[in-house]
Amino acid sequence: MLYDKDIREPLFEFLEEQYGRIRILEEKQMGRSRADLVMVLPGAVAGVEIKSDADTYARLSRQVKDYNQFFDYNLIAVGSSHAHHIEEHVPDWWGIITIEQGEKDGKTWIDFYVLRKARENPNVDRKKTLGLLWRTELAHIQKVNHMARYQEKSKKFVIDKILEKVPEKLLKEQISEELFERDYTKIDQEIREYRRQRRRL
Repeated sequence: MLYDKDIREPLFEFLEEQYGRIRILEEKQMGRSRADLVMVLPGAVAGVEIKSDADTYARLSRQVKDYNQFFDYNLIAVGSSHAHHIEEHVPDWWGIITIEQGEKDGKTWIDFYVLRKARENPNVDRKKTLGLLWRTELAHIQKVNHMARYQEKSKKFVIDKILEKVPEKLLKEQISEELFERDYTKIDQEIREYRRQRRRL
């Protein structure tokens, strides 16, 4: 039986082969659920749910609702025990990847198959996608679009202003670039600097 921990690394490699330039962010909070993987693509952000053979569909309907709000594309990677029924549990624009395990010459192998390609999510809420960004990343989008800084305003206010000012296609590209460039080693320093600048106002 395949478990989540057995699937992740081989799945990263498979997604890279399929999509080319990607960045994977793990375990991101989205609404009431947590996305197993966020796959950053040029000009789009995709959510990836993993259902191993050890998992059930118990939480999937709620997870689907949350994924559909946040991401341009959604995919689900499922163990072989789910392969025959998964299409009944996700919308028809979700991509489906099936996972198979075997053994040869004493070595275990894992294979991935695209059962259905992902199509663009018609329900994505760009406000929710922007909410995945850190305040410093939003500030950079404001800067490159020559917007006011609004440092004294809430994150929600800033997101609304960005949505007013930046065309959709350009904004999708800029969101992706911010996530491609995200540096977890610098975030504490960036937050301290951002707060210091706010205190000056």
